[in-house]
Amino acid sequence: MTHWIRFEQDGQTGFGVLTNQTIAVYTGDMFGASTPTGDTLDLGGVTLLPPTVASKMVALWNNSRAMAAKMDQVEPSEPLYFIKANGSYLGSGGVIRKPHNYDGKVVFEGELGIVIGKQCRAVSESESGTYIFGYTCVNDVTAVGILGKDPSFKQWTRAKSFDTFGVVGPVVVTGLDPTNLVVRTVLNGQERQNYPTSDLFFQPATIVSLISQDMTLFPGDVICCGTSVGVGSMKPGSSVEIIIDNIGTLRNQYQD
Repeated sequence: MTHWIRFEQDGQTGFGVLTNQTIAVYTGDMFGASTPTGDTLDLGGVTLLPPTVASKMVALWNNSRAMAAKMDQVEPSEPLYFIKANGSYLGSGGVIRKPHNYDGKVVFEGELGIVIGKQCRAVSESESGTYIFGYTCVNDVTAVGILGKDPSFKQWTRAKSFDTFGVVGPVVVTGLDPTNLVVRTVLNGQERQNYPTSDLFFQPATIVSLISQDMTLFPGDVICCGTSVGVGSMKPGSSVEIIIDNIGTLRNQYQD
């Protein structure tokens, strides 16, 4: 497994491979030709960025057997998804901000994220794995009170796309089996979510294939696989962590 990371130091952005607490700096393209520079940085001396510059973040709804059973929903025949605006992206360590024009409930949703490695369109399930670069942690933050605010229209995009609501990181890991992972969410030191990715209706290879029938996916795009039971609200001052073994911990504060 390789842990790819993006960072900022002294106003300059860069990327590299993280091993323990040391970043081996690379040059080039994370998803193409990249070369180590020979330089190293201490993880504590940089600011983490979202590990990919995504043209879009696609996020699934109702992709968990446990959540579907709790909400009395049936298994969907195809992925149900929405788009989070690319202005919403936030890296590990950043502050999730309460929208200034909204006073309702804001919730966390811990998820596995797929990162696309090369452009794909209408690919089969058997070949879709070759288009997946790796996997990351996602917190699909949601202003749930907005979803049904207007009875004539479910406001998925607005509820999910406030600035800082597309939290992703801290790294992208390659060479990982996504079907045998556990996603945990810890709020203020208390575990709120703990579910296996094996519980997902649609696994990553299927998700990428089916979504690619609808739209072209580009290198760096993120697909959020959907969350399970345990979703809950955050109050200003809260700390929230999305933890997936072999990927790491996506750690953020929620503030006014």
